[in-house]
Amino acid sequence: MSNDPITAVLGHRPGKVIAVHLSYASRAAQRGRTPAHPSYFLKTTSSLTGSGRVVRPAGTELLGFEGEIALVIGSDARGVPPERAWGHVGWVTAANDLGLHDLRYADKGSNVRSKGGDGYTPIGPRLLEATGLDPARLAIRTWLDDELVQDDSTAGLLFPFALMIADLSRVMTLHRGDVILTGTPAGASVARPGQHIAVEVSCPDDPGLSTGRLHTEVIEGPALPDWGHPPKVDEAQRADAWGREVAPGEPPFVLTEDLRARLGAVAVATLSVQMRRRGYDTVSIDGVCPLVPGRGLVGRARTLRFVPFRKDLFAGCGGGYNAQKQAIDTIGPGEVLVMEARGDSSAGTLGDILALRAQVRGAAGIITDGAVRDAAPVADLDLPVYSSGAHPAVLGRRHVPWERDVTISCGGTTVQVGDVVVADDDGALVIPPHLVAEVLRDAEDQEAEETFIAEMVAAGESVQGLYPMNEKWRQAFDAWRSTPG
Repeated sequence: MSNDPITAVLGHRPGKVIAVHLSYASRAAQRGRTPAHPSYFLKTTSSLTGSGRVVRPAGTELLGFEGEIALVIGSDARGVPPERAWGHVGWVTAANDLGLHDLRYADKGSNVRSKGGDGYTPIGPRLLEATGLDPARLAIRTWLDDELVQDDSTAGLLFPFALMIADLSRVMTLHRGDVILTGTPAGASVARPGQHIAVEVSCPDDPGLSTGRLHTEVIEGPALPDWGHPPKVDEAQRADAWGREVAPGEPPFVLTEDLRARLGAVAVATLSVQMRRRGYDTVSIDGVCPLVPGRGLVGRARTLRFVPFRKDLFAGCGGGYNAQKQAIDTIGPGEVLVMEARGDSSAGTLGDILALRAQVRGAAGIITDGAVRDAAPVADLDLPVYSSGAHPAVLGRRHVPWERDVTISCGGTTVQVGDVVVADDDGALVIPPHLVAEVLRDAEDQEAEETFIAEMVAAGESVQGLYPMNEKWRQAFDAWRSTPG
């Protein structure tokens, strides 16, 4: 008998477990695509379990975890409109949508073996009565070995729960006890044997209202038998499983050390020209300067949004382990935290303690269109920081840390999670991942041309016909560039 709490309530296993593919804006930003409508797949009911252990077979590599909010249907629903759909939800609980990515290729999208294994849908531990809950005000958090790796809320959903229920009920009856896994936010990744995953769903308006933590320990088990598809992964599958961006129909973009070094070697001004040639005229983060000139940065964007100070909002969201601290505490190596502060530099958005924490976690830098306080000790750190100025006041004078890992506006440009950010003394630029390779290639070509032109001017040549180059000078440049050394 399963030890999941739904079976305990019903006296039998639920009839269906339905999972939503992509439903959070933060996850969509990671994946590089935003669906117009929700889509779904089925999980086996035999995968349901409670807190406990899950087996990763020996010889496999990628056991993915996804913290999710699970809806449990309380009364049968067929053909219900969105405005009545929430009334058919009986309970809300936490779930971990586990999947063995090594078998995804074999399922061709159905996820039967990759996500249908025994114990691959832990839920619980507590079922929250849906009556009285606001579905737009629920929080989901996931920890890996006690490190917070997912922290989002239903405010970040692309599709409200009621729409999912109504959509499904157009074609099938949702029976009492059926489970809907409502998708995962950014931060889903891979767990190895010996690691521990915890998921919790709570109500921000009532901190005491929580499912409690759903605990799953990963252990290694016997290898899969030789019959059937063998486990198999490639670099694209690894990138997807670990949570990096995958554009539709394209291999995943990875900011390799080679790309990082090459981007850091070209001027932001040159990259700006190449972006403008492609019609991207508003990708510079205007009004920010390096705290220490000469410190450039290259990295993938993480984001944080401040809203204007309001007493009641700050009381609820400004103190404790707020969005600002969460953003700093979860930033990864090579990532750049970009902060939207509406260009208001009349209060600090970063101080020395949080800057030190970002440095310790390996951040590539921090950019804010607001101010920095503790400017001198922040400048002494080995961390590139760009801001609109310095100010002694704490953020509560002007700002409320509101949300992280969402699309923001910083210095007049849109920044999404996963965008590539490059900065030098001229300023900061945002490049969508799918443009990085071609923009970098053409920027390197442009700088080679400009190096040649500068050499010719230094040698006494006129700029007429040289800048820009006519056909004669183009031939000379080609010969110059092909000369060894």
